[in-house]
Formats: sequence, C-alpha cells, structure tokens
Amino acid sequence: MAFQGKVNSKMANSDLHSGASARLARVGTIAATLMLGITISLAVASAQATKKPPEKAPPTSDTQSAWVKLCDKGELKGKDKDGKDLKKDVEMCVTLHEQIDANSGMVLVSAGLQQIKVDGKEKQHLSVTVPLGVALPVGLAITVFPKDLWEKVQKKEKLDKKEEDKLKSAKLTYSYCIQVGCSAEAEVNAELVDLLKGGSGFIVQSVRMPGTPIGQLVSLAGFKQALADPPTDTKKFKEAREGLMKQILERQKLMLQELKKQQEDLGKMQPTIEKAKEPAVDPKKKK
Repeated sequence: MAFQGKVNSKMANSDLHSGASARLARVGTIAATLMLGITISLAVASAQATKKPPEKAPPTSDTQSAWVKLCDKGELKGKDKDGKDLKKDVEMCVTLHEQIDANSGMVLVSAGLQQIKVDGKEKQHLSVTVPLGVALPVGLAITVFPKDLWEKVQKKEKLDKKEEDKLKSAKLTYSYCIQVGCSAEAEVNAELVDLLKGGSGFIVQSVRMPGTPIGQLVSLAGFKQALADPPTDTKKFKEAREGLMKQILERQKLMLQELKKQQEDLGKMQPTIEKAKEPAVDPKKKK
C-alpha cells in the first residue's frame, strides 16, 4: 500500500538561530500541547461529565466529532546564523484527535495536523503519537481509507487486492519519545491534506518491540469541518480536558476501593475456604 503522493519526512529548516527568545513560549503553547498528548475533543469531555463514573467506562473518542482545532499567534525573536536579530510574526494552528484509555488516562494514539505561518508562509506537519515500546528504526505509517473501505475495516472484513491498490499511505519518522509516548512526524503537502479531508479514517501502523505489528484505527469524522471552522477557545478546551482527567482519577480511586474491598472480603472468607479444603475425618478412625 505505497503512498502515491509526495510526503517529505524532513521538518522544515528554521530561519531562527537556536538561541530564540523566550517569547517563543507563547507561540509554542499549541505545539507543546500536541507534544504532551493533550489532545481531546470538547465533545468527549462534556459527554463524560458524570458525577459517578460507570463501572465500565465508555471509549473517550467520539467518532462523530473526534477532532478539535486550537490556534495561537505571536512573535518570534532570535538571531540568524550570522548573529543578526530577527523578528517574525507567527500563526500556529493544530487540528487534533486523541484516544485516551478511560481507566488509566494513557494516550492510546493521538494525531495532529499542525499549520504554522511565519511571515505569511505556511508549513504543514502531521504528527502521530503512540505508546512507548515501538521499534524506532522502522518508523510509522498511516493508510487513509475512503468511506466504503473504512466500513469494511471497521467490520474487520478482508480487502481484496484491487481494493488495497486504491489505498494511499504516508510514512512518518519518529522524532522524539517522552513519558506519554513516541511521536512520528512528516512535513505534508496539499495532496495529503486533501486526502485526509476526503477520507473516513486511517490506520496508524507501527511495530512494537520485539517485532509485533500494530494497527490503530483513527476516525476522520469531523476532521474537515474542524479544519475549516474557527478554532476552539483554548481556555475552554483546557478546562474540559482537566475535567476529563479528574473523572479518570476519580474512576481510578473507585476501582482501587473496589479492589481493596474484594481483597478484604476474600480475607474474611479465607478461614472458611481453608476449612473446606481439610480432608474429611473417618468416624471409625476417631474411635
């Protein structure tokens, strides 16, 4: 399933010297958000705003509205390679999707299309984060599916050769690993963006050590609309995600309490269990 469009896996070279000003921090808020895996739909957070978590948590990715867009503006100050001062206007937007385990809070997979404008010139990058333990030299790939084939994939139906030939894939290179997982990135062009806008979903293909291939499904429902719409309020987004994390922590507490109770009940039952295991005494031998 080779990608038929062009994808440049190298990140764009920066015009700024490595000693960029601390003012980059404000502009980089959204980038840091993506790097840390803080990418969850507001619709997801509000849907889970219940006082008492259910015994079995529902999935935290809403397939009907699984993407959210965040933007920020600022100014970059730094020096070029010759030591001269540089100042550039920067606009950054990230359209994000994330799947979080409802019990542990662990990021299962996250993806984000990052659009960065520096003095009006735009670069686009696709970033995908997966849990730690992947084979870094192998890299990561995504395969985009149109609606009819996406439905077959969701039903776990096998595709024939002609159907597989219609699919397009893009290769991403791992750039860093942090506590929440390993991120792979690629600079993308308009062709791949259009492919994502027209697709129904994609499979993230990675290899876990010592060599197990893994496929993770990511819905593209809501991606095109989120990309076109005005950005979500960053403050509300942060509040919604913090609320979701509190729910997960509360769920973990309830699970620990239930486990402790089960252990205590088992401890109370242990003497009865041990007695039941004792062999029956023959009345004749007693005499």
